[in-house]
Amino acid sequence: MEVPDKNLLAVLVPRTVDPAGPVSNLTEKALDHPFGSVPIESAVSASTRILVLVDDITRQTPAGAVLPPLFQRLASRRVQKKNVKILIAAGTHARMTPAEIERKLGPHIPREHTVEIHHWKDEANLEAIGSTADGTPIRVNRMLGQADLVIGVGQIVPHRVMGFTGGATIVQPGVSGKEITGHTHWLSALYPGREILGVAENPVRGEVERIAAKAGLRFILNVVMDANHRVVHVVAGDPVAAHRAGAELSAKVYGVSQPQPADIVVAESYPADYDLWQAAKGIYSSELSVKRGGVAILVTPCPHGVSEEHPEVEQLGYHGYAEVRSMVESKMITDLVAAAHLVHVGRVIRDKAHGIMVSPGIDPETQGHLGFEPARSPQQALKMAFEIAGPDAKVAVLRHGGDVLPLVSGNGKPLESARPAH
Repeated sequence: MEVPDKNLLAVLVPRTVDPAGPVSNLTEKALDHPFGSVPIESAVSASTRILVLVDDITRQTPAGAVLPPLFQRLASRRVQKKNVKILIAAGTHARMTPAEIERKLGPHIPREHTVEIHHWKDEANLEAIGSTADGTPIRVNRMLGQADLVIGVGQIVPHRVMGFTGGATIVQPGVSGKEITGHTHWLSALYPGREILGVAENPVRGEVERIAAKAGLRFILNVVMDANHRVVHVVAGDPVAAHRAGAELSAKVYGVSQPQPADIVVAESYPADYDLWQAAKGIYSSELSVKRGGVAILVTPCPHGVSEEHPEVEQLGYHGYAEVRSMVESKMITDLVAAAHLVHVGRVIRDKAHGIMVSPGIDPETQGHLGFEPARSPQQALKMAFEIAGPDAKVAVLRHGGDVLPLVSGNGKPLESARPAH
């Protein structure tokens, strides 16, 4: 895609950082200096039953490289391999195949440890552990209740629902049931993107951390990666203290300044390319970048279509907050996770700007039904956008749109100082 120089406002891309060493060394250093916690080997004995929660294939965490140093420390306290189990925290995503599990964990770990995959709709594998302040039942995978120690392994990047991934999100939504996941996601839909995305202290994060504490999460091992998916930081320790340290580091990698809101935003979905459920992260970033009345273009492959786990998205299409809230109140949609997703995208392409999509994985008719104008190529999409926004429109291009964090001047409070709404 070619953008005329006079129109190009900014190209935003996360930073590249030279790692201070291999992943194993960074992990060892993090385990040596945990935040708000004793070292993990001081918290276990030979009889401790340990459950390690690991994020799924939609995240870039190199679990196969991060886990061996952790397992070595457990082995130093004579913890047997049979007492260390792994649960893939798939959230509301599609189940991983055996090949994807091996790609995530490496060839040896699945042969040496029990590996299970959480599925949010599998009621037989869920157990109740209490409720939220508003009475929503909290149900999580029963494997958590069978463990003496629960450890979370994941990646910290800006996230529209939780502020940042990582930390307590490995439990909620990672290994939780439908009702509580709907509760937290719908809570996020009540706030505009600038009050959640890239804000570590926010109302949803607070709720999720209370849930994770009830579920028994006691220790995390989280990575921060750069634009080239190299691990540049690793944090370990208490799920809140370690996460905040990691979120601060993550914001320095993914937060990129934009001088003013853009008339046209072109966002690629990379690395969230799996399906539209994931690729919509490019639109979430666009919410911070685009001017009201502007145009948001999403460029994404989506080889797995819209969303296998959430068919409501394709059935209903994206709508503004008021319309989706009406659908929820009338029970037209009962999956609050899907409802929140509809709002997060609808806030951008219905309430704030026009939406255009370029995607070989989703047919033009479906794109139109979803609420996007279909385009055959990024260049055609840009031409369509200029016809809407005018020939002098300023264009921002979001590379790594799935995780870049636009820090836009003149867009309300700076993200760094935004306070959670009450």
